[in-house]
Amino acid sequence: MSKFQVKWGMLATGGIAETFGRDILLNPDTRGVHDVEHVVVAAAASSSQSRARIFLDKIGAPETAVAYGSYKELAQDPNLDIIYIATPHSHHFQHCMLCLESGKNVLCEKPFTTNAEQLEVLIRTAKEKNLFLMEAAWTRYFPLSLYVREQVTSGAIGTVYRTFADLSMISSPEALPDSHRLVSPDLAGGVLMDTGIYALTWVFQTLFTTQQIPAAPAVLSALRKYRLGTDEQVSMLLTFPRRVGGDAHGIATAGVRTATDPDEKSTAGPAVRIQGSKGEIQVSHPAFRPTKTKLICTDGGIEEREWPQPGPGPGSSWYNGFRNEVGGVLNQEGEGHGMFWEADECAFALRDGRKESQHHTLAESLVIMQVMDQVRKQNGIRFPGKIETAIYPVDI
Repeated sequence: MSKFQVKWGMLATGGIAETFGRDILLNPDTRGVHDVEHVVVAAAASSSQSRARIFLDKIGAPETAVAYGSYKELAQDPNLDIIYIATPHSHHFQHCMLCLESGKNVLCEKPFTTNAEQLEVLIRTAKEKNLFLMEAAWTRYFPLSLYVREQVTSGAIGTVYRTFADLSMISSPEALPDSHRLVSPDLAGGVLMDTGIYALTWVFQTLFTTQQIPAAPAVLSALRKYRLGTDEQVSMLLTFPRRVGGDAHGIATAGVRTATDPDEKSTAGPAVRIQGSKGEIQVSHPAFRPTKTKLICTDGGIEEREWPQPGPGPGSSWYNGFRNEVGGVLNQEGEGHGMFWEADECAFALRDGRKESQHHTLAESLVIMQVMDQVRKQNGIRFPGKIETAIYPVDI
């Protein structure tokens, strides 16, 4: 049986794009996926064509892959099925619009945009042009995440009342230049948009996605500001109204002054706890790429499971991981990073004619963006107009 092939274009060539590119070029058979495959046919770097060529060689793209020195050239390439956008989220709206207006399907890194108004424009544009659009919330597509949601919807832990989720990692923002994407207002910096989105992912996929008739939560938040006016610590209390079971609470936190797991040895307890009337599900740190779960039932039953990321395995001399200017490490030899699962969802959608994800709808992405808007409003954080605007095109 022939496989459905997806031809990808890569918009930006930074660390996350490299990790994604290397992951999707793995043979899907290594993860038990036998009916779709991915090929990178083009990449664009905003600085130069040569940088795009170096990127393509680094990820192992075919020699026929085309290197572009501008994002506009990439968006106009007729040979692409979909474009992966890996620029800073401050630039997502403009780059998504460039691709959608060029008639291209889009997978955009998270968070989707800088604010909800921008996302509303993207959703409307994609629907008008009958294009696929998805937020690259990669953690949602792990088999581990599917398992957790199945445990919630099956009633394994009864009525779920509360989810705690934290993604905090000690770093030193003072060591970064003020222009760095993690701290700069000009790049929509701060932990809310960088790591807080992962804590929100767990709250939403257990208290919103799992509901037959999901409803947007009420939001209370507190935030500690960095000296540039962006945030270095955030705490969010979300109250989800439900028709059955009453209100549920989601507590999502993130920061850079403390760590979810200080010694990185899983001694601090789980990063995520989903608590119900019959027990709870615990998910290990890190919340963005967990590999262990523990189901604890009030009747005494305990199920611990490990979820290693598949790949070509030991002896393959193949490595992936995420490295950037502030750190990161490579995974074990032959172990994929896990970004291929979201790419597979894109492939299945394109093959089947769907225009959005079946696990994370555009409507849910919009609610999450509205929550982040409320958190910023409650704490007086606003970014420069050129990256908050919903007008296209704007030169940024």
